[in-house]
Amino acid sequence: MPIKIPDTLPARETLVREGVAVLSDSDAIRQDIRPLQIGLLNLMPNKIRTETQIARLIGASPLQIEMTLVMVGGHTPKNTSQDHLISFYQNWDAVKHRKFDGFIITGAPIETLPFEDVTYWQELTQIFEWTRAYVHSSFFICWGAMAAAYHFHGVPKHLLGEKAFGVYRHRNLDQASPYLSGFSDDFQIPVSRWTEVRSSDIAKASALKILMESDFTGPCLLSEPDARSLYCFNHIEYDATSLKEEYERDVAA
Repeated sequence: MPIKIPDTLPARETLVREGVAVLSDSDAIRQDIRPLQIGLLNLMPNKIRTETQIARLIGASPLQIEMTLVMVGGHTPKNTSQDHLISFYQNWDAVKHRKFDGFIITGAPIETLPFEDVTYWQELTQIFEWTRAYVHSSFFICWGAMAAAYHFHGVPKHLLGEKAFGVYRHRNLDQASPYLSGFSDDFQIPVSRWTEVRSSDIAKASALKILMESDFTGPCLLSEPDARSLYCFNHIEYDATSLKEEYERDVAA
């Protein structure tokens, strides 16, 4: 089954070209199926690229999925046009009355800032709390995962001496986990971050369990079964050119 996204969303053309099944509003109505409601709080500066990456993955599901694009209200993005935001995004205030089957919160390139210094931190903490009541399952990515682990469990982030950047080997620590179905014992995942969370800090949070880790970059994926939440510090959503584009961005900065 396909993912339902607006006909004019830039990601649509890319996904169709790649063979990902996408669905129009009219086709969705004719199918008369309740789609899974997935929200994406996109904190990344290049929102179109991130939309496409996430839609590509969830569009591979056998279920019909409707993705709602969400942004924080207390921050004005500078790298995405207002036309795009007005056409496809809703502020969290506009969707917080809804219930979602799943909600994804991305990272943001603000890792070196203390969490409390982020301009939209107060709103983000409200969103974190809201997910506990209105969302069946949550998935936090990179900085978003660090922020959620800090908010819910007091797990700190630590600044690295140099950026962890590249594709690194990881280990599957729980082959019985349903979240790791289809994963081998050893696999590679893109990493791009200036900070880390440490196993010793995670061990103090009894609700968290490490599912994936790397000898080089530390914990990658945590589960919190009681809250139906996953915390992923690396980038399983990245495509073949993502690291190259980030490298060029960093060099130009």
